[in-house]
Amino acid sequence: MLAFGVTSVATAMGKLQGNIEAVDVSDLVGDAPSPTSTEPGDPNAGKALNILLLGSDQRDGENAALGGEAEGMRSDTAIVMHISADRSRVELVSIPRDSLVDIPSCTMTDGTTTRARHDMFNSAFATGATIGKDIGSAAACSIKTVQSTTGVTINDYAVIDFSGFVKMVDALGGVSICIPNDMKSPLAGLDVKAGQQTLDGTTALAFARARKGTGVGDGSDTNRLGRQQRFLAAMATTILQKNLLTDATGLIRLLDAATESVTTSPSLASVTNLAGLGLSLKNISPDSISFMTIPFAAAASDRNRVEWTAEADTIWANMAADIPITATEPPVDDTAGAAAGTGAGTAADPTTPTPTGGATAGAPATAPEPTTVDPTPTATKQAGKEQFSAADNTGSCG
Repeated sequence: MLAFGVTSVATAMGKLQGNIEAVDVSDLVGDAPSPTSTEPGDPNAGKALNILLLGSDQRDGENAALGGEAEGMRSDTAIVMHISADRSRVELVSIPRDSLVDIPSCTMTDGTTTRARHDMFNSAFATGATIGKDIGSAAACSIKTVQSTTGVTINDYAVIDFSGFVKMVDALGGVSICIPNDMKSPLAGLDVKAGQQTLDGTTALAFARARKGTGVGDGSDTNRLGRQQRFLAAMATTILQKNLLTDATGLIRLLDAATESVTTSPSLASVTNLAGLGLSLKNISPDSISFMTIPFAAAASDRNRVEWTAEADTIWANMAADIPITATEPPVDDTAGAAAGTGAGTAADPTTPTPTGGATAGAPATAPEPTTVDPTPTATKQAGKEQFSAADNTGSCG
């Protein structure tokens, strides 16, 4: 979906349009009304969009060969992608699967309902898949859970499985990423050496899935979230560097893989809508695409689970209000700021502590020091621990 966001389906459409022979008869017709733009319009122009991205570990068919055969369908990866109304920012926030949340009663595609309960976040998807027995029920229960726990309206969704992930990476010709140290995880099928590496689809899937092994971290789900974010950032950078807006062949190859690899809401399944959204984001840059994990701490009721800290409330509220997710809250009265020549939109009064940029996943619910609104490219950023942009260096490869 990030690929759709930073490329334009209209390019592919234009390539196909070129196959049609054109004969200009305008001189024979005479004057005509001024033509309107032939570019697909963004159906949500001027409106912010929130898209729930879900990774499914359904393991049948091609997926069984990649992840091992297993019954059921789970989602260990959930990301809320916010696209600002002015199309200047794309912000992706990961939700740990082990987050304890209130899951509401959900309605399945066959009309049956489930009971509300307090459980791990990914139980919403699993419940929909088990009781509803389809992706639609699983996605609907996940969406309802996100909306009820965050206050953020989810406009669309996309579900991608193992096979789809592999195909999209391979369609790009692989993704270049810094591997900070040797990593080996027999369970995930991962074996990569330190350095700048170009990962093919199968290796990229192993890189994103690995939890246990040598050099892959502490074995927790929250640890691998940072690795997944780093890979998505590298993927976005690859797409921009390949300039797929002007490379119709490469774009068509990517879209061909993408269209058979995701299950989406109806509006995202519309080529015209995707084209309009893509065109509206064609000027996006790596430093305007940011990633973070919702701030969390070990749950008081179960140290093997996590719960969101107070900082999370501010991030979700900012997203719902379409302001940078780690921005400080505006002051109640900015008269003094205006008199000083700073005007509206300045940082909040420092005497009023509010959660701000630099929110750290897994830290206590305390208000950190204010930082700039957007992440600034730096030499070191800890993916999964703090907000970073696709322009930031989150590895050490010399």
